[in-house]
Amino acid sequence: MNILYLEKVSYQRENKTILKNVNLTVNESDFIIVTGPSGSGKSTLLKLLNNLISPTKGRIVYRGKSMEEYNPVELRQNISLCFQTPYLFGRTVFENMVFPFNIRRKNIDKSMIHSLLKNLDLKEEILHKDIKNLSGGEKQRVSLARTLLFKPDILLLDEITSALDEENTLKVENIITKLNNEGVTIIWVTHNKEQAERLGTRRIHIAGGTVSEVKA
Repeated sequence: MNILYLEKVSYQRENKTILKNVNLTVNESDFIIVTGPSGSGKSTLLKLLNNLISPTKGRIVYRGKSMEEYNPVELRQNISLCFQTPYLFGRTVFENMVFPFNIRRKNIDKSMIHSLLKNLDLKEEILHKDIKNLSGGEKQRVSLARTLLFKPDILLLDEITSALDEENTLKVENIITKLNNEGVTIIWVTHNKEQAERLGTRRIHIAGGTVSEVKA
């Protein structure tokens, strides 16, 4: 069953066409790997799916409704995006980790936070660390942990292991694969050829503004 589709979607920025006439159907529990050269529109595709930007032409439909019909905050709780360059706010890691609870008006579950940090090879002490003092790899893992506190319907990942060593990359891959096995739909952008080959149930390639399915 499809949960999201793009119909003749194009996106232009400053009179430059980034994506053109894209048709794409995403099914429940898909694990889609997205490849393509730098600047081809991979990150733009994820931003469109997360409703951070709107198509110049065409429409995007999620669970039978156009993106514009959804409250943006509620939509992004169901379609979560984790960026290549982590966006952390406030002063400490703790402030970032409690934000998903606060926005949902839920009680803070410290055991859930600690468990996720442990799975990503982060010690509890990092909660009190100033985000300015985090390494690139720590920032990526904190950002991912924050995203995964509440299981989304669709998880969009943009080069999330680019700053990680091999050991932590494999840990993240295992966590994401487990989520996919539990029913979360994954769309993962990667430049890592080996990663693209070992992950996913589908692969799409973006080049020259067009999106094409890569047959196994």
